[in-house]
Amino acid sequence: MGHNHNHKHQDIATEDKVIKEELQGDVFFKEQMLTNPNRNGKKFYIESYGCQMNFSDSEIVAAILSEVGFEPTRDIDQTDLILINTCSIREKAEETVRKRLQYFNSLKRHRPHLLVGVLGCMAERLKGAFLEQEKIVDMVLGPDAYRDLPRLVATAEDGDKGMNVFLSREETYADINPVRLGGNGISAFVTIMRGCDNMCSFCVVPFTRGRERSRDAFSILAECSELFANGYKEVTLLGQNVDSYKWDNPETNQKVDFADLLLMVADIHPDLRVRFTTSHPKDMTDKVLYAMSSRENICKYIHLPPQSGSSRILKKMNRTYDRAWYMERVEAVYRIIPDCVLSADIITGFCTETEEDHQETLEVMRLSNYYMSYMFYYSERPGTLAARKYADDVDMETKKRRLEEVIQLQNQLSLEHNRQEVGKIHKILVEKDSKRSDLELCGRNSQNKMVVFPRQEAKVGDYVWVKITDFSQGTLRGELVEKPV
Repeated sequence: MGHNHNHKHQDIATEDKVIKEELQGDVFFKEQMLTNPNRNGKKFYIESYGCQMNFSDSEIVAAILSEVGFEPTRDIDQTDLILINTCSIREKAEETVRKRLQYFNSLKRHRPHLLVGVLGCMAERLKGAFLEQEKIVDMVLGPDAYRDLPRLVATAEDGDKGMNVFLSREETYADINPVRLGGNGISAFVTIMRGCDNMCSFCVVPFTRGRERSRDAFSILAECSELFANGYKEVTLLGQNVDSYKWDNPETNQKVDFADLLLMVADIHPDLRVRFTTSHPKDMTDKVLYAMSSRENICKYIHLPPQSGSSRILKKMNRTYDRAWYMERVEAVYRIIPDCVLSADIITGFCTETEEDHQETLEVMRLSNYYMSYMFYYSERPGTLAARKYADDVDMETKKRRLEEVIQLQNQLSLEHNRQEVGKIHKILVEKDSKRSDLELCGRNSQNKMVVFPRQEAKVGDYVWVKITDFSQGTLRGELVEKPV
């Protein structure tokens, strides 16, 4: 999606903001001088684009490379190997990657021994085209092939370009302990499953990440427990569709579903917060909602993407639920977890979308009362069901106007959400210094709302109680108070 609009609303994750944040925040991680006996003096540098799953995958890649003696660096001028972990979800994400490859090419002209690899979804989608068209690319690896990276690096050092885009039915990287790149040392992503079995007609993910498979629960619990022991206070369980997590425990023959897993992770320690993303409305069960309501440390926030509010469009999207089903799930969320907050993904201008369909989407937004949304106009992706079956027949002007109306409505909903917080007291996990002032800290409450407050005695990693005194569309401000009795 190659559009630029003038709205840089700080709380609304429009595409420009997502891309911008990826460029600023992704890229680089803390210097981690890995105490590795195999250290070979070589360094790697990695950039990640797209979803949180890609950022999590980059941490797996870092672990695999560290095993063969590579060290991470944030200095692109000092590296032997550049890796770019790519996203195919929208055209704009791919354009950004191509621009970065041009830049890497300019570096390579002066440093002929520098190796460049393309990883992830774009590698899977375009496969050999990278090696043929982008002459600077030395290796191409799909999301299931990262264990093969050391071999491909070795062959590339010998002058042979290599590719592995094999999609696996089994690979979950369960035995690999990710090297935590960047981040704040407080929150970490933990991948619980890979791939996707939902064939949404607009989406390229099943073709780039393969079939769905769940990681074994023991390895997930071990990773989360180790994170907590190392000072982390929050884990986000990641999957393309976490609600369809399922694993058979070979020791007890017990079937573990997502609700069971949530409780297992939450019970590691009451001070370990648990978040998750993404949920598919068709699989969001009451059992999950009751699990969330039963533990204070499972955050009261669900990303529940409708994509559209029109049953007719949902059918064309192959979302396998209709508007009534979606609204029943929203009603269940608010009934079982009254203090829960919802967020959404919304696509405007999908094939054949009428004005009436668009109005239904706006109505679903109002009824669902989202705190925030990721909002895009439809961008046809090659190879998807929609690209093969439907004409992309809504003109760009209409797509953009509808997107603008969606953004404006979300701005109103976000502002009203925050207005209602004034005077309330929230438990906040302190994440980092405030961007604006050294005298302030910021962190999020259970509902994923960012709160800024005076530092005083608090420090990063603490839980504090904050009374909300002021608000904007994207941020709450408050003051430290004693824990409510």
